[in-house]
Amino acid sequence: MPAEMRDRDQLRGLYAVTPDDYLLPRLSAMVGAALKGGVKLVQYRNKTAAPPLRRAQAAELLRICRAAGARLIVNDDLALALEIGADGVHIGRDDGNPVATRSLLGPDKILGVSCYNELSRAAAAAQAGADYLAFGAVFASRTRPDAVNAPLSLLAEAKRFGLPIAAIGGITLGSAGSVIEAGADMLAVITDLFDTMNIAARAAEYQDLF
Repeated sequence: MPAEMRDRDQLRGLYAVTPDDYLLPRLSAMVGAALKGGVKLVQYRNKTAAPPLRRAQAAELLRICRAAGARLIVNDDLALALEIGADGVHIGRDDGNPVATRSLLGPDKILGVSCYNELSRAAAAAQAGADYLAFGAVFASRTRPDAVNAPLSLLAEAKRFGLPIAAIGGITLGSAGSVIEAGADMLAVITDLFDTMNIAARAAEYQDLF
């Protein structure tokens, strides 16, 4: 199925990106709360866990996402995404070529590509069959303090590729409106979602912005 025909209806709104957490029950509870708040797209991201834990966590999150009618994207690990049957994969600069990734992923799964602050990378990703393009950090990020800065003006420029645009990096509820106004279709958020006392309520507040 060509990229323009794939269902991208859910590639809009809050994009919940999981924090590094070794406790599966706690991680499941946090993601479950975000789903109750209306999240339809979750990215499993854990840069520090051992492979067996990563597989267990990803498989459980896929189960609860499916139960809630949401999609699970695996960060930076195509093999894991394929093994558990996830809804897609998100790759960065060091995680494989987008053309090869699309070929292995197949035509009906979601492919997201980190473009940082590079429109040339976005053009190549779009040509390779990406379903969305991610730019950031749009603000200073606690999760990635060394991340390059991607000015908000870049989001509007990236609209030329005709794909949903995800913004990531230091986004808070207070700044989210300006990011959406700049052109973001999705807000990828970790800290300002999962470090709150009421994750479901915070997720709903983000969703209401769309």
